[in-house]
Amino acid sequence: MFRSAAARAAFRAPSAARQVARRWNSTAAPVEPVPVKKTGFFKKAWRATYISAIVGAGAFAYVIYDDRHPENQLPTDPSKKTLVVLGSGWASTSLLKSLDTENYNVVVVSPRNYFLFTPLLPSTPTGTIELRSIMQPIRHILRHKKAAVNFFEAEATEIDHENKILKIRDNSDVTGDVKENSIKYDYLVVGCGAETQTFGIPGVEEFGCFLKEIWDAQKIRTRIMDCVEAALFKDQTPEEKKRLLHTVVVGGGPTGIEFAAELADFLEEDLRRWYPEIKDDYQVTLIEAMTNVLPMFSKKLIQYTEDTFAEQNITIHTKTMVKSVDEKYISVSVTQPDGTSELQKIPYGLLVWAGGNKPRKVVVDIMKKLPAQKNARRGLSVNDYLVVEGCEGIWALGDASQTKYAPTAQVAAQQGSYLGRLFNSMARTHSLEADIAYLQSQLAVTPVGTPARAGLEAELEAVGKALSRTKQMSPFHYSHQGSLAYIGSDKAIADLQLPFMKDLFSSGGAATYLFWRSAYVSNLFSLRNKTLVVFDWVKVKMFGRDVSRE
Repeated sequence: MFRSAAARAAFRAPSAARQVARRWNSTAAPVEPVPVKKTGFFKKAWRATYISAIVGAGAFAYVIYDDRHPENQLPTDPSKKTLVVLGSGWASTSLLKSLDTENYNVVVVSPRNYFLFTPLLPSTPTGTIELRSIMQPIRHILRHKKAAVNFFEAEATEIDHENKILKIRDNSDVTGDVKENSIKYDYLVVGCGAETQTFGIPGVEEFGCFLKEIWDAQKIRTRIMDCVEAALFKDQTPEEKKRLLHTVVVGGGPTGIEFAAELADFLEEDLRRWYPEIKDDYQVTLIEAMTNVLPMFSKKLIQYTEDTFAEQNITIHTKTMVKSVDEKYISVSVTQPDGTSELQKIPYGLLVWAGGNKPRKVVVDIMKKLPAQKNARRGLSVNDYLVVEGCEGIWALGDASQTKYAPTAQVAAQQGSYLGRLFNSMARTHSLEADIAYLQSQLAVTPVGTPARAGLEAELEAVGKALSRTKQMSPFHYSHQGSLAYIGSDKAIADLQLPFMKDLFSSGGAATYLFWRSAYVSNLFSLRNKTLVVFDWVKVKMFGRDVSRE
């Protein structure tokens, strides 16, 4: 660009203007830096919220995908022992969830192919929760196990404990050419639950509605709306209208209490809006043979429940025993304050019977076969490891067993989880014993004093210690977490066993109601059930309950 060195030097030399600018800048005041604006609390909170929402949505989507796409399972191994599980209720399902199925050939036999979350069953007849929301297909649970599990939708008809043979029958409406068969087992778990106890009272099975299964809830739902529509039929007499609109619930346990509460909510929040003609005639009565309802709760919560029921116009009759039932009347014996009994007739439109349990026929049959079961009444008597007394290779749990604990879902779930761990421990024990036998055979042919023998001895000692730890399986011990019950008007009661308190913590009211809901949602078996139940509750708050007949 420049042809001479002189020209290049002249270009590099600072001009007078440049020198003046430099002097001015050196004397000017320094420029203050612009302060950086700090991020506010709400902006940080919002950022954390949407990041958490994105992460939560991703986790939710992953769980759904994983739930709908199970991995391939290991095939059954004929060389392994056959474990047959009867039932698909709380006890059996909890057992299957904790059991390592690759250790056994597992066979499940149940007349229903789903698990039912029974604590929320009283909410279904009134439409607070849809039935499908609390049903979990049993094959969905079995399909997610590591090894394949065989399932047969059938009823167990006979247990041959001497030859270890179980006889089953398909009692469904649609059957194939083969309706009956038998299964040879090595181990048998009786977790088939119980039936509703009617105490032999005439008319209960014919005219009453139970609340134990899906079809019971469907029947009650239909009967509720039939009674309402029949009461409003043209020229219906006032006496007949009151009878049809009178619902009687027998049984003051959690099931009876919660159904009465749900029915009162249904009446107050929905039926009276769409059927204003019945608002002064609909009546709910609860009958209990004992001196008070909810005997498993503290006295102050019992009183709180009775007061809440009084506010909802639910009548409670304690010390009242049902003697007979016909199509329109319930005959009861009421114990008076002076100890005498008075016979009364109560007109009713709907009778819901929630009066206890009795063992199923297959359980009664094996109780008769075993002399050690002569004193058993409620179910199969078991030892501390849930083994049926009087025979080997059979365990019983849940409502099919008789223990020192109350027959509740909480007890059954803990028994099932315990028995699953016990079977896992048994399989581990057999495996370690086989390893010990092999090491001992190798040790017998290995020369003394060689490094190989020293290695075998060290390995044998380690396996022996592992076997000792595995065999130290403690007996079953029930850990009571507390009792919950919904009592209507968005209120619930709770007796909770808190770790830092010696006595039970008792509470009741709206806050306990929120805890009741969160506790039940957390105990649902799958994300699908949790989501559906929450949606049902939201739907009822937004649109109300459906008042259709079906």
